[in-house]
Amino acid sequence: MIIWFTTLQIVVAVAAGAFCAIAGLAGRRPSDFSVGALALVEVLLIGQIVMAIVAPFAGNPPSGDPLEFWVYLVSAALLPIGGVIWALLERSRWSTVILGVIALAVAIMLWRMQVIWTVQVG
Repeated sequence: MIIWFTTLQIVVAVAAGAFCAIAGLAGRRPSDFSVGALALVEVLLIGQIVMAIVAPFAGNPPSGDPLEFWVYLVSAALLPIGGVIWALLERSRWSTVILGVIALAVAIMLWRMQVIWTVQVG
């Protein structure tokens, strides 16, 4: 993983999570802004998937368990999709809060993926 890209993803996910959580607690239903924030998180996760495929061939293999890394990455990529589907089916303020919680969970998962990729020694 590339640290600057991971940091960018975490910052975007935390910002999206805070925005959605605050908007939901303020009574806002899912909108283009809240769904778009999760879509941006998803696009960055897809970029991370591409980087994780290419990185070992470029001489940057994970130092931790690759299976654990990929389970985290695939799960993180599926969370925003599921959250947006839920938000579109149940258009309530709590759906917007859930979008925020999902974005914050993705931020935590990204940090864990960075730790798995760089810190652990097999």
